[in-house]
Amino acid sequence: MSEHLEVVIRSILAFSILLIGTRILGKQTISQMTLFDFIAGISLGAITANLAFNLTIDIHHFLISFFIFILILFVTAYISMKSRKARKILAGDPTDIIQDGKILEENMRKMRYTLDYLNQQLREKDIFEVEEVLYAIVEPNGTLTVLKKPLFRSVTPKDLQLQPSEKGLPIELIMDGRVITKNLEEHDLSLEWLKEEVKKRNVEWDNVFYAVRSSNGFLYFDYYDDNIPFPVDKE
Repeated sequence: MSEHLEVVIRSILAFSILLIGTRILGKQTISQMTLFDFIAGISLGAITANLAFNLTIDIHHFLISFFIFILILFVTAYISMKSRKARKILAGDPTDIIQDGKILEENMRKMRYTLDYLNQQLREKDIFEVEEVLYAIVEPNGTLTVLKKPLFRSVTPKDLQLQPSEKGLPIELIMDGRVITKNLEEHDLSLEWLKEEVKKRNVEWDNVFYAVRSSNGFLYFDYYDDNIPFPVDKE
């Protein structure tokens, strides 16, 4: 067998082994990445790292291996776009771990997903009681998606039949004491108008550290001198 053919075979074999390994380890180990992204990152990272310092292997072997992985990734990405079944194989399916407020122990066991980790991810979503959860789903990238029970959901303007007045994004006008002229011009605001708003608040212009106009049109100012006798972050 020629060396080039051996590199091609080893590259395909390595990719297959990484795919099997990540499926065995489970979703919890890959955090924000899908299984496919995880494999791609490790594979290409390892190849390029060896290319940088492993001088005992011919450079053309590294290049062959690298481009074989690129080709595999390109082909598999294309197949994934065309086939839902392929996406399931490469990325996996979402997995329910709480359904109708009940923990599905068997699904957790299959993923090696512990109660400690479940509680941690719930706390990251400001949920400290499992009884608040109606559904919880582990997505293919390892994140937890939660639907609370109706009793524990936040009230929205729609629930109160209100019409929010927000339009667009907040506009930063002053940062670090410097006027952002571009933002003023893009929204037809003048420097004179901004100075007048500062004057209305009986504040010196040089004392303004940060200024932003919110999406509902209100202005927020933060000053260098906050008039806080004992700031909690003072060292």
